[in-house]
Formats: sequence, C-alpha cells, structure tokens
Amino acid sequence: MVGNLPVPGKSFVRCGILVQFYSAMTYSSVMHNLTISLQALVVASVFFVWVVRYANIVQEFKQYGLPDWLRDLVGILKMTFSLMLLIGIERGAFAVAGGIGIALLMSAAFVTHLRVKNPVFKMLPSLTLLIFSAVIAWINYRLLAP
Repeated sequence: MVGNLPVPGKSFVRCGILVQFYSAMTYSSVMHNLTISLQALVVASVFFVWVVRYANIVQEFKQYGLPDWLRDLVGILKMTFSLMLLIGIERGAFAVAGGIGIALLMSAAFVTHLRVKNPVFKMLPSLTLLIFSAVIAWINYRLLAP
C-alpha cells in the first residue's frame, strides 16, 4: 500500500478482508481470451460455409473436379475439428488438436486454390482460417506447457 493506493500485484487488508489487487490481466489470461475469440470465429466460419452455404461447397467441388466422397469427408472432418475447438475452450488439448486439424485442411484448400489458379480473393478465406487455426493451436499448446 502506497498511501491509500494499493500496489498492483500486492495484497492488502481493508476492513479486515484480504484483497488482492491487479492493475492488468496476466499474459496467460489475455492469450486465453484471444484464443477463445479466434476459436469462436473459426467455428462460426466453418458452420456458415459448410451448413448455411453448403450448395456453394457442392458447386465448388464439382467445378474443381473433386469427388463427392472427398467433399463429404472434408465436411465431416471440418465439423469434427470445429467441435474440438469448442470443447477446447475448456480443455486446451482439444483446441490444439482442432486447430492443427483445421490448419491442415485449410492448407489443402489453399493448395487446391493455387492448383486451379483461382484469383487471390478466393484464396483469402482459406489462408485466413489457416493462420487463425495455427495461432489457436500454438497459443493453446503454449498455455498447456507448465
């Protein structure tokens, strides 16, 4: 206590009650909040594209000459990894696995866009989700470490 002001990170007693004062959030809580936000964004994006706009997915896979079974497999994997990201909000190991899974799928999507010579604006969603998913996996991995 400096005068009447509490010192950040220090405990002090006020009216017989021990109070812990923090002036700012810790690094790990900031990173945890960031990854939760990114996880929600990635899950919402996957849900929107693979559920709400599924007809567009069917059209793109046909346009690229990819088989229906591959489209279905990719959809199942994306939904599974998205569910892992949601579970990962409470259990970090699931977020690591889900982030790596989505990142791998987005890498394949990005390579496919390059292979069929799509314009850059069609590549940006897969590249953005690749980066977000890699960041999710990395932050959650770091938060799991002792």
